[in-house]
Amino acid sequence: MESINSFFELFLDVWNKGIFGLNASEIIIGFIIFLFFYVLRSFFARFVIGRLHKIVKKTSIGTDDLIVKVIEGPLKFLPVVIGFFIATTYININAELMGFIENVNRTLITIFIFWLLHQLIVPFSFLIKNFEEKLTTALVDWTLKGLKIIVIILGIVAILELWGIKVGPVIAGLGLFGVAVALGAQDLFKNLISGIMILMERRFMIGDVIHVAGEAEGTVEQIGFRSTLIRQFDSNVIMIPNFKFAEQSVTNYTRRKHRRIKWTIGLEYKTTVEQLKNIRNQIKKFIDTDKSFANDGSSYFKSSYVRIENFSDSSIDMLVQCFTKTTDWDKFIEIKEILAIKIKEIVESEKAGFAFPSQSLYVESFPSDSTEIFNPK
Repeated sequence: MESINSFFELFLDVWNKGIFGLNASEIIIGFIIFLFFYVLRSFFARFVIGRLHKIVKKTSIGTDDLIVKVIEGPLKFLPVVIGFFIATTYININAELMGFIENVNRTLITIFIFWLLHQLIVPFSFLIKNFEEKLTTALVDWTLKGLKIIVIILGIVAILELWGIKVGPVIAGLGLFGVAVALGAQDLFKNLISGIMILMERRFMIGDVIHVAGEAEGTVEQIGFRSTLIRQFDSNVIMIPNFKFAEQSVTNYTRRKHRRIKWTIGLEYKTTVEQLKNIRNQIKKFIDTDKSFANDGSSYFKSSYVRIENFSDSSIDMLVQCFTKTTDWDKFIEIKEILAIKIKEIVESEKAGFAFPSQSLYVESFPSDSTEIFNPK
């Protein structure tokens, strides 16, 4: 009996002192409290989000709806923070563990605050996107990504400071390390600077069709920190380092105001002067009266030319040059087709024909007694 009593006394002593001097019953109750709040987090978030949704539906602003949507994650984390705080408050913690538990509570609160700030950058982006016309879409995206990175870094710094880790010496050490890395990553910084210059100078933007001399031709899909993604017209994707755009000439087809049609039409030499004039005048009249062409004559790029240009070896060449109002490729080739058919109709209506490369062979006639020349007696 004495051994049994000793065992119960030892059991109660362990139960009362528990782990690190904590009462085991308090630990269990504290764990149940924390578990309760952890299970409650989904219901809490749904309840709060549901109430907020009812409130924002009464407004006509779309930003508040997005705010409610993005804060759902932090709201689910908030009951965990509250539950851990209440659980640790209930437990009678000794002075040795009090500092550690307090730091854990502060860390959880810090994570919640910076997580909330990180999520609120998404609706804040609507305000920044108002400057897309003055800046560029890619630069706005870089700004938003930079803000998110800054919030994450500040959150990590705040947590490290809570645990007594001085960030200053760490940053100084990283600075020395960064110098060594910079010497071996010159291309990376060169691409980064070139990318910033592309965005600041607005050389091209996402969605523009460009031609990079000696590199690629296609649509810009992404402008990154290191490289730019271009999808060629055969659907292949090419990643071009940003520094290439500082060394190579770049043609931005999207920024042109018109597309040019320049043809040389070869007519047969048997075409009369009157036919040439009628063909020229009718083609010119069609281009000048059709609304698909830029023909107000205010500049070189808005003038059309239909003139006899050259006498070739086998044709009389007529220059047809004009500019379409549209820059869209599909509409452009449709207009070209209409113009080609119209020119064909005009030439045929004038009973003329198109020339093609040919050679004429002239055979001289010999006298009837030419056989004597080749067969002398």
